[in-house]
Amino acid sequence: MAWSPVIDPLGNLGLSALIAAIPILFLFYALAVAKMKGHAAALLTIIVAILVAVLGYKMPANLSLWSTAYGALFGLFPIGWIVITAVFLYNLTVKTGQFEVIKGSVATLTEDRRLQALLIAFSFGAFLEGAAGFGTPVAITAAMLVGLGFEPLYAAGICLIANTAPVAFGAIGIPIITAGKVTGLDPMVISQMVGRQLPFLSLLVPFWLVFIMSGWKGAREVMPAILVSGGSFALSQYLTSNFHGPLLPDIISALVSIICLALFLRVWKPRNIWRFPEEPPVTLKIERAALTPGAVLKAWSPFIVLTILVGDWGMQSVKKVLDVVTVKIPFGPLHEGMVAGGNKAGVFFNFNWLSAAGTAILIAAIISAFILRVRPGQFLSIFWETLYSLRFALVTIACVLGFAFVANHSGMTPTLGKALTVTGVIFPFFSAFLGWLGVFITGSDTSSNALFCKMQQITAQNMGLNEVLTVATNSSGGVCGKMISPQSIAVGAASVGLIGREADIFRFTLEALHFPDVAPGLPGLAAGVRPEVDGARPR
Repeated sequence: MAWSPVIDPLGNLGLSALIAAIPILFLFYALAVAKMKGHAAALLTIIVAILVAVLGYKMPANLSLWSTAYGALFGLFPIGWIVITAVFLYNLTVKTGQFEVIKGSVATLTEDRRLQALLIAFSFGAFLEGAAGFGTPVAITAAMLVGLGFEPLYAAGICLIANTAPVAFGAIGIPIITAGKVTGLDPMVISQMVGRQLPFLSLLVPFWLVFIMSGWKGAREVMPAILVSGGSFALSQYLTSNFHGPLLPDIISALVSIICLALFLRVWKPRNIWRFPEEPPVTLKIERAALTPGAVLKAWSPFIVLTILVGDWGMQSVKKVLDVVTVKIPFGPLHEGMVAGGNKAGVFFNFNWLSAAGTAILIAAIISAFILRVRPGQFLSIFWETLYSLRFALVTIACVLGFAFVANHSGMTPTLGKALTVTGVIFPFFSAFLGWLGVFITGSDTSSNALFCKMQQITAQNMGLNEVLTVATNSSGGVCGKMISPQSIAVGAASVGLIGREADIFRFTLEALHFPDVAPGLPGLAAGVRPEVDGARPR
């Protein structure tokens, strides 16, 4: 017998929202208070979510289990596939010694950790977000920062925070296109509104990254570079989103930001070269004579190939061709047993093995192996080492997505969204939190828009508000949920070798939202306090 989710199972929206929030509150407690390992916290959260779905929402037990399996499978592919291939590509450059050349090329541009974070975490990360999304920017940039000498916890945290401003236009504008599809609004109009909201965040994020690392004094020292980095990105983001469309704002803005900052650093240097207190002495001896254009090009070639292929894979015309070989699998009882909008939901698992971004990264790794002259045996050995090192991270990602799909299919997520729509004339303020909630749960601005944009539109129409404003705000507000989404944190932990330390990264990103008088130690490295490697929180 088919089953249809109910948004208000208790007949009282407040009480229904309260029970719907139980799994989320438990996940917060498990990570922030109990400091459980990521895979343990996520697994227990699934159990709690299934109990709420079955007992509170009367979801058939078999459908709740199938929803969990569907989400877990989606977590492994395509998301886990991206993490595996991205870390594998990075490991290839490390094992072949090419990352030492990359470090040297970055160090010749600047040895200042603050400026390295702007170039790699913010600008290059935004480029990868625009080209691929789905965890790629955090996986690649966090690993790169660790390779440059950043403390792993700070590398992951900084890259998660940096991966906010570009998220709404990620993966060649898919979140905005999805918002247009579910609402019937012109994606160009939504793009223009988002492009008038996000530049303010784009200006703030570079400053915030530097402030977290070095405090007010350190941020003031490099304020010209911060303004060049954030200002060029924000201006380009506004212009491209308003006059070109939702497809390329991230890619164009990131390239403009990288070029502007690199050129600026040729004529301006900070008064002091800032490095982390208690950081080991510099062991990298820059042999400028060895950094020939050919050597630098060879070392960066894996990431150049990655950029080209991922960019191509993200183009709709290319994706349409690659999707021809996609296998659509009806997913068990979910396919026939769920009803949405009066019709059978028709749940399929799309095994798009060729068009997946992770496949593009794997092909980039294969091409890079030829360029770097990696033997087949060494290639397979590095891949196996990468896969083995990520085993717990993959479990975490699978569990997190399993929870997200149980919450979506049972009605818990729509319940929480509906609860925020009763806020009346101040709903435009709360609509941003609705987007934030969607991204926190699903780890995706695209999924958040698919869940809540129609609700945002209908609520705005009923209240006589601007529907474009609320729909765009869902996407703009959602970007801040990305840095504390358990899915994103699991990716960050895996990329820097902190599997099992997801709770520490979660606390780091939460504390990053506070000013020093609230969380006085967050710019703790600037104060000379180094985060402990045994799992203690930064002080």
